[in-house]
Amino acid sequence: MSDWDPDLYRRFEQERTRPAVELLARVPLNGIGHGYDLGCDPGNSTELLVRRFGEGRVAGLDMSDAMLDSARQRLPDANFVRADISTWQPEAAPDLIYANAALQWVPDHRMLVPRLFGLLAPGGVLAVQMPDNLDEPSHRAMHEVATRARWTDSIGDAGAARAAIQLAPADYYDLLAPVAAEVDVWRTTYFHVMDGAAAIVSWVRASGLKPFVDPLPPEQQAEYLSSYEAEIEKAYPVRADGRRLLAFPRLFFMARKAALWAQRPEASAEAGSALATPRRDFDPLQRESRMNDAFARP
Repeated sequence: MSDWDPDLYRRFEQERTRPAVELLARVPLNGIGHGYDLGCDPGNSTELLVRRFGEGRVAGLDMSDAMLDSARQRLPDANFVRADISTWQPEAAPDLIYANAALQWVPDHRMLVPRLFGLLAPGGVLAVQMPDNLDEPSHRAMHEVATRARWTDSIGDAGAARAAIQLAPADYYDLLAPVAAEVDVWRTTYFHVMDGAAAIVSWVRASGLKPFVDPLPPEQQAEYLSSYEAEIEKAYPVRADGRRLLAFPRLFFMARKAALWAQRPEASAEAGSALATPRRDFDPLQRESRMNDAFARP
């Protein structure tokens, strides 16, 4: 695929950042030595981590030079590194590995997710959010239009790779529960208010549509997008105020590694039981409310 477009991505930055805020609100860490933002895009999620944990404690990773350049402009004092998530190895075990809307592009989750969790320092947290929208009209229409004779030879089965990557929520729980002190899995559907069908196309053009559009020559790209927008026009009816609602489900999971003292043979059974029990002083809803207040944009 061609490189990602930060300007196109940022057109709906507030909406894209909201799940990142809510994922971070569930991270039960008061501070970190250092952490990583995997698939940092233009730095919007990294900025949340920097605000919470401090500059110099967070590094952003991405494979897109354009996204990394944009992120460095946004946070000139932060550390951004070009790296492939599938093979990335940190220099030292981090306290936080945070991946907002990134892992859906990385294959072999049955190997990847346990590997990332294993990289954590004792007591560390793996926090992940991924779009879970392949069954939504926005994505079904991508496939439907791509199967038409005009484009099928060029596009092929462009969506097959991502469809084969993502697992069911219970699968992520089963991968992590045997090795984690705490696992939390949840799914949220956002309903984004969009000005029209063209706005929905613009949203997905920055992400899910790329594998379908990029293989086409420029003149066919315009034709494909026009046909796709016609399908979106039918799939998302006009609401009472003249706008459309884009339903966008997202899958979240968070896993916490046992602290070092709980891993030692001399640790008592009572201490191990206490560690395996979720923190009673940690209220996700209260923290989510605080984070939303802290990171609300005008």
